[in-house]
Amino acid sequence: MPAPRSNPQTQPPLTEQELLAAACCLAEADPSPGTVWEAWERYGVALLLGCRFDAVRIPAEQVHDVVGSDAAKTVAKVLTAWLDGPVIRDFRSRIGPYYVLIAPGAEWDGPAERLSTGTYLGVPRPGHATTLSRWVVLPPYPGALCDTQHVRTLLAANASLRTVR
Repeated sequence: MPAPRSNPQTQPPLTEQELLAAACCLAEADPSPGTVWEAWERYGVALLLGCRFDAVRIPAEQVHDVVGSDAAKTVAKVLTAWLDGPVIRDFRSRIGPYYVLIAPGAEWDGPAERLSTGTYLGVPRPGHATTLSRWVVLPPYPGALCDTQHVRTLLAANASLRTVR
């Protein structure tokens, strides 16, 4: 299995200012930022129309196989080290998928589904917990996105593990 890009350390907690900056960046990614803020206040999650980011949907089983655990802290440590960018988990079911945020123009030929322009994604407000979805890895700075090469490597490691088993 390929090694993660760096030591799997948890992401240092973001300050309130950093969380607000990340929230502002996400809200402004939507054509109607005011609606995003209203949804966050009311539901804790907002449906954002992808325009400043796309998302790669990865089934939870694949992530857990690569990480070797389904423990939230372990998954967060490994994904922080491996992807170095924002990841959201859907918690509407026990097997809810992970959404890795990538640049809209980034090349993607990987096996996982890409959600792009015209697709809505449930995005929780940074720094606020919700039962529907949760940040696994917060954006380390406003506008941060994952590199698709790192996502491909993660999925290739999963495919290798499945072949070995």
